[in-house]
Amino acid sequence: MMKVVPYLAYLYIRFLRRSMRIEFRGVQVLDQVREASGSYILAFWHSRFVLMPYAYPDQRIVVLASSHRDSRMLGNILTRFGLVRVEGSSTRGGTAGLRALLRKVREGYDVGITPDGPKGPRRQVKQGVIATARFTGLPVVPVTFSAASGMRLRSWDRTMLPRPFTRGLFLYGDPIRIPRDTDDEGMEAYRLKLENALNALTDAADRETGIGPEGTVDART
Repeated sequence: MMKVVPYLAYLYIRFLRRSMRIEFRGVQVLDQVREASGSYILAFWHSRFVLMPYAYPDQRIVVLASSHRDSRMLGNILTRFGLVRVEGSSTRGGTAGLRALLRKVREGYDVGITPDGPKGPRRQVKQGVIATARFTGLPVVPVTFSAASGMRLRSWDRTMLPRPFTRGLFLYGDPIRIPRDTDDEGMEAYRLKLENALNALTDAADRETGIGPEGTVDART
């Protein structure tokens, strides 16, 4: 099952992408941070992961995934798109995972993180992504996705599943840089800044596509 489901999901995501009309708004920020900083961290809510392999235009990104079943399943889907997965956590008990991630950063990889994963709370940034950004010195670029027609599943994160042949929208926000000397109070301020940026970006994308804010679409299992 752990092998079959990711493969079927991979095929379905590819079908979705080919059937949809998708706009990428603000994507030029990735070129700007690439020129200014080299690598970067791409951060997005767990609920918007379905089309996220297409948010990244290059070929060298590493995803930090925990050993949690859902996170491992998501990691197995993403690796079929050519993303590199390292297992671990950016918080407690994640030393090995962070070391593996840092090795990839030194090799020139970018980083992909769902700051509310793998199991919530939904749309709340955990300190792990902020600690990773401070430690690596990489800027965090918030990104989100929405679709004009889709379902929100009854999962903890209300995963958005777009319908085929609908219109989609990727929105990219301004990069957030966390200085290495940031203290605990500053870390919390940056955590809230990223959380607010992702929430505002996601709500704006939902308004733009017309699907409405989370909670207004019929949930289906």
